[in-house]
Amino acid sequence: MSSFQSFQKNTKQYTAAGGVVVFGKTVMLLFVPKRSEYRLPKGHIEKGETPAATALREVSEESGVAHLSILADLGTQTVEFDNFNKHIIRLEYYYLMNLDSQEDQQPAEDKFKVVWMPWTVAIQRASFEAEKEWLRRAQSAWQKL
Repeated sequence: MSSFQSFQKNTKQYTAAGGVVVFGKTVMLLFVPKRSEYRLPKGHIEKGETPAATALREVSEESGVAHLSILADLGTQTVEFDNFNKHIIRLEYYYLMNLDSQEDQQPAEDKFKVVWMPWTVAIQRASFEAEKEWLRRAQSAWQKL
């Protein structure tokens, strides 16, 4: 088997959606203690689901927040990275979201801790450049509202 064929077999492509959530003057990141990473919530788009519906579902599932509204579509970007023995190509859709109320908030998924911080701190702390780009797009959209 050629190295190109091996690469093709080890490449995974999928589409995901997520959100940048604001509350007042703060933005939400998920801290992953096991990896010491600060992340944005996102996940796979399920068959028949729109990117916006996925984003709302994934943000709610991962963070435990329930009362969200979409303020703006932040667009798409393709992210490529290596994860163990796989090359990942992911098309991401992101939305600027507002946390309308902290009522009925559930605990975040076990692997995440919800952290609220000012925009500048969130952009600095985000662990991956692609997520820093989403935060910059979201901040720009937020300032125009």
